[in-house]
Amino acid sequence: MTNRRPPTIIDVAARAGVSKSLVSMVMRDDPGVSEPRRAAVLAAAADLGYRPNRAAAILAGTRTRTIGVVIDDFRNPWYVPMLDGIRGALEPHGLRLTLADTTANAHLPSSPFDDLVSLRVDGVVLAAESSPDLEVPADTPVVVAGVRALAPADVDVVASDEAAGARLATDHLVTLGHRSIAHLSGTGGSAAARRTATVERMVASGIAPVVVGDGATSEQAGYQAARSALTEHPGLTAVFAANDVMAMGAMAAARSMGLRVPEDLSVVGHDETPFAGSGLVDLTTVDPHNAEVGRLAAERLVALIGTGARPTPDTTLVPPTLVVRGTTAPPRR
Repeated sequence: MTNRRPPTIIDVAARAGVSKSLVSMVMRDDPGVSEPRRAAVLAAAADLGYRPNRAAAILAGTRTRTIGVVIDDFRNPWYVPMLDGIRGALEPHGLRLTLADTTANAHLPSSPFDDLVSLRVDGVVLAAESSPDLEVPADTPVVVAGVRALAPADVDVVASDEAAGARLATDHLVTLGHRSIAHLSGTGGSAAARRTATVERMVASGIAPVVVGDGATSEQAGYQAARSALTEHPGLTAVFAANDVMAMGAMAAARSMGLRVPEDLSVVGHDETPFAGSGLVDLTTVDPHNAEVGRLAAERLVALIGTGARPTPDTTLVPPTLVVRGTTAPPRR
């Protein structure tokens, strides 16, 4: 006789077509769940014969003294200073940090956010693009770090002022005398905010906007976008990339086309990543002060955990600064 595996919360979520966190909310009789979704979850649980493990639920109800952080891609250096800021803010409270990466766990059926919630972390810093159907349990404090195209409703947001950063970069190039500038863009809320502000600033300065790229923000994407822009617009004298990694790709593209930086092409990045200030790269870039973003996000989350309430959501914008280095100069052609 074959022993059949008892159904789990994952099975219920799959049958009902919802997330694990929503199933958990239903099993806790959370009032934040709509009646149609509650009925769908309960019907799926009944069909499967699912019974919640009450003992485990009681144990899980204790404080874990752990904060979850969801990121998009551990390879992105944007996260390095932000995570430092979060860690520094958690340390005085004796809280540990656990990391979940949407890219590394893309092969799994559940989202990293759901996984952290199921582990009963005390709160979550969401530093990644979320999905439209993301459900935030009422008893899980959440703070969003960074500008996101999609963010859960009724949560605090701490971010760098992306529009102000884009204006700093564009104004720097215009002040140097550049009148033919390309912006290398990508996807996501931050890239969209930078793109919109850059185009607006170019138009206000009487410059015809050249925008290339709407996908990845990797070095290879920056290389391809820069080569495309330089090929289609041979008079370009400057490039503002959506991040420092793309800016490095743009510098490589310029070199491959026989152009010198900054003599023939000025390049500006964004993020003040650890390599930007190295003597080899010496990249002019916008510093979004991500360590401060991380610190403020973590401090806000700790405060929410302490009160146990979800007050009116608030948005905090950290002013960026421009760091001028050796990759920008007045145009010579």
